[in-house]
Amino acid sequence: MCKFPYNIGTMINFLHTYLPNSIVFELGPFQIHWYGFLMVIGGLLGFSVVLKLADKYKIDKKIFHDLLLYWVIGAVIGARIYYVIYAWEMYQHNLLDIIQIWHGGLAIHGIMLGGFVTTYLYSKWKHLKFWLMADIIVVGLALAQVVGRVGNYFNQEIFGKPTDLAWGIPIEIASRPTDYLQFEFFHPTFLYESLGNLLIFALLLSFTIWRLKRSKYKEGSVFLVYLILYSVQRFSLEFLRLDYSPIVFGVRWAQLFSVIIILVSVGVLVYRRYKKATVI
Repeated sequence: MCKFPYNIGTMINFLHTYLPNSIVFELGPFQIHWYGFLMVIGGLLGFSVVLKLADKYKIDKKIFHDLLLYWVIGAVIGARIYYVIYAWEMYQHNLLDIIQIWHGGLAIHGIMLGGFVTTYLYSKWKHLKFWLMADIIVVGLALAQVVGRVGNYFNQEIFGKPTDLAWGIPIEIASRPTDYLQFEFFHPTFLYESLGNLLIFALLLSFTIWRLKRSKYKEGSVFLVYLILYSVQRFSLEFLRLDYSPIVFGVRWAQLFSVIIILVSVGVLVYRRYKKATVI
């Protein structure tokens, strides 16, 4: 059994030499995978933050308990559909792989689309303020991403270009892109994103709590700031990532989509800054 790294130097050495097992444990024919396990842990931590914020905003926590199942279903379906369309070449000859989400393949942009479409529909159904609901949910989502992204490490996926840096991680030959078979160590871009999400979470949480005392900030600002910050981070990391991506107008699809999100979010922020916000 491997000892858990107890300081930065040991952790770097651990990442530099260890090839992970994607399975946490097996019970007969059942397998618990790190990817799904960490997604659940991240989701629970994020949801606990959502409930704490609901208290501060004096919103009945039962609303979020009722929404949770719908949100998870919408987010997972959106994430998987988005990813399968995005990487159709990987699935068109292996359709059964589409349902094997424990092997990875849940796109965060799909989670955004599926989860927040669900939130909007639920808000309309229950006559709730969508912008306020979205503000609270994105803080929990950012924390969930911090933990969930680490699952990519155990799946040997979402890594970056080869590197000689001390924190480069080994990738087994079967998981390396064809053009990089001769390289052994790669950028842990999933870890970069996880750390970036931790910073985004801290900023959003601070902004959300501070905004309680600043009535001039319209509901929805936290949500839009999250979209901008995450999209800037994603755009930047795409320069390092080696996983499959369609190329559109000479850039990776996620970069183009991130730019669209940034422009739309900034536009909405500016519009709402000078116009009376519409409650939706």
